[in-house]
Amino acid sequence: MDTGSLTTPFGRRPMTFALVKRQFETKKADTPTAVDKWRVFRDIGDARTRLGLQDRALAVLNALLSFFPATELGSDKNLIVFPSNAQLSARANGIAGTTLRKCLGTLVEAGIIIRKDSPNGKRYARKSGEGDIEDAYGFSLAPLLARAAEFAALAQEVAAEQRRFRIMKDRLTIVRRDVRKLITVGLEENLPGDWTAVEARFIDVVSRFVRRPTLEDIAASLEEMSFLHEEVSRMLETHEETRESDGNDIAFGRHIQDSNTESSDELEPSFEKKQGEQSAPNKITTRKSEPEAFPLSMVLRACPEVTAYGPGGSISSWREMMAAAVTIRQMLGVSPSAYEEACEALGQAGAAIAIACIHERAGHINSAGGYLRDLTAKARRGEFSLGPMLFAQVRAHSGSSQRSA
Repeated sequence: MDTGSLTTPFGRRPMTFALVKRQFETKKADTPTAVDKWRVFRDIGDARTRLGLQDRALAVLNALLSFFPATELGSDKNLIVFPSNAQLSARANGIAGTTLRKCLGTLVEAGIIIRKDSPNGKRYARKSGEGDIEDAYGFSLAPLLARAAEFAALAQEVAAEQRRFRIMKDRLTIVRRDVRKLITVGLEENLPGDWTAVEARFIDVVSRFVRRPTLEDIAASLEEMSFLHEEVSRMLETHEETRESDGNDIAFGRHIQDSNTESSDELEPSFEKKQGEQSAPNKITTRKSEPEAFPLSMVLRACPEVTAYGPGGSISSWREMMAAAVTIRQMLGVSPSAYEEACEALGQAGAAIAIACIHERAGHINSAGGYLRDLTAKARRGEFSLGPMLFAQVRAHSGSSQRSA
């Protein structure tokens, strides 16, 4: 493999020790006989975050490889390509000249290619009388051959990290869903325990989720949510054990009474059902699980007018937010059935957010009840989510604040 001697760039481009080191590493590397150039390119693409490469730099590298005639990079071949910037730009989807030069510099700094500049900075090749290339000036692809195994290992590491990320993200999604629904059970069935405080902690954990999390972010959130899941499960388990214990005590007491041979047979008369009479079934309302939680502070920032309807003119919890929404619902003339349908489709917190947003835009809405029913119908069809509606209110208030300033 012809890597050439230690070279420096033409003109004002500086030479750094990092570039010198890269050239020495390329020369000393245990170079394979041949590698598929597109296989190496795919490995570099998979490991681009580790190598500090953007998509445009990969496009330029793809264009450079297209100027190498063979499919395999071999140690017995001249690995220097010498296209002009115009040719490179054409094969890199018409990339601008400034961006092209920047991407070439990035590839050189990352040790993907090596510059071999001519005396005048031009890229060309000298051929012998038989047509063979005797000397060429341009970009050496020797690092791709020398570092092929390194790039493959990096690509495998990135793939393994992505698998771990997906697994942990799925676990977080499941644990988050379980905690949300278990808290809803505790609240709706009025089970013993401070469920309001637990719900506040759940919302606090969710509010700290970042939009584009790293593996470390997912791990930290999963640890917090798993701890909360254990606490909620313990609260429900304690309630179940208490209920079973009470039931056993009652059954044991009855057993003692039945065993008492001296007890009177004159018991209180039982109320038997009349023929054809059936006991009224318990009314079970199936509600949608709560929507993706939003920080209460963000909701209040988007809908500041709702705070006036909280206890004492302020809102400090989701329960107070939902109570204020019921008051606003009555004031806007929204029927109980419309609000109940919204709760079933959006969840109680989601319906409260929707009512608060409608109240903010009450001057632009002719019928608040009809508007809420329309949102409910869209939500059931999967055509509506609270996020865009809430963020629009946040932007509206941010814009008005900036104009007033």
